[in-house]
Amino acid sequence: MAKMVVQQPQPVMMATVPHSNQWSSGICDCCENVAECCFAFWCFPCFACSTAKKFGECLCLPMLDGFGLIPPITLGMRATLRERYGIEGSMCNDCLYSFFCLPCVWCQMSREMKVRGQSITFINSRAR
Repeated sequence: MAKMVVQQPQPVMMATVPHSNQWSSGICDCCENVAECCFAFWCFPCFACSTAKKFGECLCLPMLDGFGLIPPITLGMRATLRERYGIEGSMCNDCLYSFFCLPCVWCQMSREMKVRGQSITFINSRAR
């Protein structure tokens, strides 16, 4: 006699969240993703806007960075990203990095979002 399937197997979600409180890459680790770094170097406004969109912010938000000595949008997004992922750091370091190496900051944030965003894996369970 065959068994009747009453409930279909559901995928199980397993979270593998990196618990590090440090950046996954350094501010000058452009070799980790050369294509992104080239994109940031050759068309920085487009790169910053697409990264902001991936972060869940308005696409045109980085365009407001031109109004000030220290880019306020970059500084705010870097601080928010550190807060969201529990990364240690200070506003002073965020200010220095944002002022002296704007494209590097955006590349580092993009790399961090990719690393931290790959934290959920779906596994199919089997009914026995």
